[in-house]
Amino acid sequence: MAGACLVVAASAATLGAPAEAEAAPTDEPAVQVTIDSFGPTAPKPGQPVVIKGRVTNTSSVTFEEPQALACIDRTRLASTSALDAISTEQNIPMSERDSCRNLTNDEQTFQPFDQPLAPKETVDFTLTVPWKEWRINDQTGVYVVGVAFRGQPPNSSRIMAGRARTLMPVLGKEPLTRPVNTALVVPLRHRPTQLGGKNFANDSLATSLAPAGSLGRLLALGRQHQVTWLVDPAMLDEIRQLAKGYVVVGENGQTTTGTGQTVATTWLKEFDAGRARGNQVVLLPYGDPDVAGLLDSGEPLKKLVAQARTKTERSGGELAPGFTNGLSLEGGAAAGRYLAAASGGFTGATTDDLNLVSSSSWSASTRPVLTSTPVYDVLTPEGPDQIVRTVIANSSLTTGGPDPETAESPLQVRQRFAAVTALIAAGGKGAASVVVAPPRGWDSDGRATAALAASLSLPWIKATDVADVVAANPKPLTTKAPAAAKTNGVLTETQLDGIRQLDDATTTMQNLLVDGNALPEVMTQALLRSTSSGWNGHPEEARRFSAIELGSANQQLGKVHLVNASVDRGLRKEIKVNLAGSKGTFPLTITNDTDWSVRVGIVVSSANRSDLKIKRLPTAVLGPGQKWTPRITASAEQNGLIRATAQVTNADGKPVGKSQELLIQASQYGSVGWILVGAACALLFGTSFVRIYRRVRTERRNTAAATTAATTTDSSTDSSTDGTTADPAHDRPEANGVPEAPDASLKEGVGSKDG
Repeated sequence: MAGACLVVAASAATLGAPAEAEAAPTDEPAVQVTIDSFGPTAPKPGQPVVIKGRVTNTSSVTFEEPQALACIDRTRLASTSALDAISTEQNIPMSERDSCRNLTNDEQTFQPFDQPLAPKETVDFTLTVPWKEWRINDQTGVYVVGVAFRGQPPNSSRIMAGRARTLMPVLGKEPLTRPVNTALVVPLRHRPTQLGGKNFANDSLATSLAPAGSLGRLLALGRQHQVTWLVDPAMLDEIRQLAKGYVVVGENGQTTTGTGQTVATTWLKEFDAGRARGNQVVLLPYGDPDVAGLLDSGEPLKKLVAQARTKTERSGGELAPGFTNGLSLEGGAAAGRYLAAASGGFTGATTDDLNLVSSSSWSASTRPVLTSTPVYDVLTPEGPDQIVRTVIANSSLTTGGPDPETAESPLQVRQRFAAVTALIAAGGKGAASVVVAPPRGWDSDGRATAALAASLSLPWIKATDVADVVAANPKPLTTKAPAAAKTNGVLTETQLDGIRQLDDATTTMQNLLVDGNALPEVMTQALLRSTSSGWNGHPEEARRFSAIELGSANQQLGKVHLVNASVDRGLRKEIKVNLAGSKGTFPLTITNDTDWSVRVGIVVSSANRSDLKIKRLPTAVLGPGQKWTPRITASAEQNGLIRATAQVTNADGKPVGKSQELLIQASQYGSVGWILVGAACALLFGTSFVRIYRRVRTERRNTAAATTAATTTDSSTDSSTDGTTADPAHDRPEANGVPEAPDASLKEGVGSKDG
């Protein structure tokens, strides 16, 4: 087991020290003292204690006469609050820290080293402390013990240059009064890596699933211990895809075949086996979202919290019905306004849902008492539900220490857990229950959590799950929600802005579809994954993930677009339209290249003129592969070139894809133009009237002349009848029924230039 490690330097950080405390001087030489093992974990009166570890000279000087010594603070700590009050002593120079008194009466309690300790040199120590050397009573309690290093640097007297402390619970002669029902919550979560389908951003999830990886170690705890899994269902979906096969997409877009298929398959089988053994599964909101960050941002991001919880409720899938829909909040994110908003109000919410909150969210003075039960009704006047049933995980069980530098050391975590639970077991009668939940980012490799699981075998511990703890407390006490700062999210504003863009594209796509429920599930999953708290500390991965998913969403939206045949050097040019007169129409064609039926509209707006008026068109439904060519009715009050844009929209009027530039040539007559047109019309009708008048007058004149000629002809005819021979030229019949050509005078009158 990895040991507790303390870098002892005069410039040690002031973690846990009061704000007004001054840091230790920086000119003292320092060594690092590491406690690798401490046993037994909780000695009984009369039992010796063996402490093993290492000393490493981290300074630049050599220590003469080096020595390791066991030490103890003989103040008996009899309550959990006393444990919380142990001083870190970060503001005291190492050579002046005297709370842990050295044991020197028995040579087993100290170990001189044979050679001077040179810089960067490491030596091992083994100290055995007989019970009598502690010089403490035989009552149950907790003591601060440790190992100190003393040596003589150049030009100085002997000093204490390093120290490591730990907690030693002592089981007194009086038996403990009650067992402690303990539910260990083991978080199984990982930042998103799936980019959609078989594509993954990297192999970090597969690496973590290996037996030596953090998720592999954590999963193995369920083989020998009863635990409660706290799982992100989005991670389970990703692991299932890994098991089916996947590729890793590099920065340059090239793909390589993933190598974690076998590891993922094995991990899933072990997870299912753990469930079959009775380990409870609590599913987090899908994607493990940054609840506080989303709620602080308001709409539209606020709604994603409820969507994530609904997604978990609906997508339990293979785990249904053996899972609990859960929520886990810690720090400022556990404030009443967040707890009230995230714990209910979503589709599928039930009274069986679990709300898990860390006790570290409260200040020490307002923290609920957790020595009997962790179940409370938390008052949340900010929300629709005035009271929220909540399980409060005891954060002191994972604090480690008392030295802050070793707070996450597996050995220190084990000793702290044993100390706190031993005091609870000795502190009263009746049932006692605790829930221990490692905080986010607390145990990067899973070793400290493994130490907690091993502690479930302590004689006063009875392992259980969270469901049994809740069932054992049907009528909990009430407590106020913790106070918090104005904002408490973990994602940066840049990351939140990326989520907004992806949400806008996803919502636009959903409202474009005739059946909004037909939105591809991968788009919803990608949006919720983009909200993950796991992105904290990985800004570049978060940026790349959001950019890729946004590009994918925009690619789908771009499949519904205006048809434009004008292409210049591979780029689409503007569509040219002529508008003659004050009003006119022109066609535009929209095509649907998606696999779903969509409802579309079109909006045309001017970029440089305010007089362009477009008649609003109703939306239309296009099936997959269909086109729609509406005629756009437009009007303009002035002549000239109008630059406009045509934008495809969804049913809500939101833009779909990129807009298309239009060049509209308006040919409109002004008042002068209308005067000229009127004058031309008057001239046309005037000349026509004159021509008609002259023609009528000419015809009348010709008719009178013809009548006179006819009279003369009759007289001549009478004379010829009396004996004159007829002229053959005048007596011939019409040729083939065609009348004779008209009189020359008539032809000249009709076709003359005079009109």
